[in-house]
Amino acid sequence: MPDKLNLKLSVLPQTFAICRLEKNTPVPEWALRGSQFSSITASSEEISIVCDETVVPPDVKAVKGWRAFMVEGQLDLAMTGVIASLTAPLAEAGISVFTLSTFATDYLLVKAERLDDAVDVLSAFCQINA
Repeated sequence: MPDKLNLKLSVLPQTFAICRLEKNTPVPEWALRGSQFSSITASSEEISIVCDETVVPPDVKAVKGWRAFMVEGQLDLAMTGVIASLTAPLAEAGISVFTLSTFATDYLLVKAERLDDAVDVLSAFCQINA
């Protein structure tokens, strides 16, 4: 397990869904509703959307029931090892994660039923505002 890190994490209050749309699908308006956080990622294979699970239409391919940790504060893009330092102990505990990064910070999503376990693991070396 890593030494105490100078990272603060917040647990976002919403429950999220990770959705998959076919490539070249226009971004639907619902993807940006209902939450302080959403993410849209397009590749040559697909469009992935992370958003508040309550806004996802029933006909969209989605895995619901994810909770998110946000690394507080602005991270320098030159920083290394932030995601690795957070995901390694979670992997050791058998907790799978879905990670996202923005220009400013990083997010880790864990299944809602493992949130308490993830908080226990991460609070050993990070401050967590739940």
